[in-house]
Amino acid sequence: MKIAHLILAHSQPDLLKRLVERLTHPDADIYIHLDAKTPLQPFEAIKKLSNVYFIDYRVKVYWGSFNIVQATINGFQQIIRSGRQYGYVNLLSGQDYPLKSATEIHQYLSDNPGKAFMNALVAETHWMEALPRVELYHFNNIRFPGRFVLQGLVNKLMPKRKLPDGLILVGRSQWFTVTGDHIRYITEYWEQHPALQRFVKMTWAPDEFIFQTILYNSKYKADMVDEDLRYIDWSAGGASPKTLTMEDAEKLISSGKFYARKFDQMKDNTVMDRLDKAQNSAPSGGEV
Repeated sequence: MKIAHLILAHSQPDLLKRLVERLTHPDADIYIHLDAKTPLQPFEAIKKLSNVYFIDYRVKVYWGSFNIVQATINGFQQIIRSGRQYGYVNLLSGQDYPLKSATEIHQYLSDNPGKAFMNALVAETHWMEALPRVELYHFNNIRFPGRFVLQGLVNKLMPKRKLPDGLILVGRSQWFTVTGDHIRYITEYWEQHPALQRFVKMTWAPDEFIFQTILYNSKYKADMVDEDLRYIDWSAGGASPKTLTMEDAEKLISSGKFYARKFDQMKDNTVMDRLDKAQNSAPSGGEV
């Protein structure tokens, strides 16, 4: 079974190269969307690696903005256009790192076909803090001075917004592992529903809900597993997860997860050395 890894990256070419090398497998292709604000030149060495493809249509990515969705869609479209049949498509950031070997990852997914490993909390009952993301207008994807003042005025005057077509809002984490069939359905649904595209452009952090929402409201709902296979530490509070260091190494190794985020090679490089050592000495097998 072939896997396509789609990586959204914007910095740290050495860390990205290291991630790509750890994901390398005879049945793996790696697609990279590099933020259009980032020059390509420092990443040239990665482009020369086997089975690595850079996404042709790059967009400028801003935190919490619609363009993260667009970057992901661009990646899905290029994967589909490749004509290759992928059993799974795995979405990662350039600051992620595997906790298991490529062989273990492929074996686990081969043993668990047809699943959508993604967080899928229903907003109205289990993720209520997400409701304002869609009920209010958000202008964070529009780059002009005073946009947030205008945003506040609009939200005072306009009624609450609702997702088109009666879609039930679900989600939580941006990162997931789903099948090639799921990706094709998501992409086709997105392309065929321009009203949804217009709506999502004025939401906040839609990358954390739009893909789950499309699948949840489809025949593929039964495939969804509320498990994203990732170790992410939110204990520090705030809008971003903790940057993982050597002090987290043993928790990462014993977590049973397949990937972790986020890492910063400038802050701590030794933690990844420890993870590599653990992977090289671990028996085969996987868990979640």
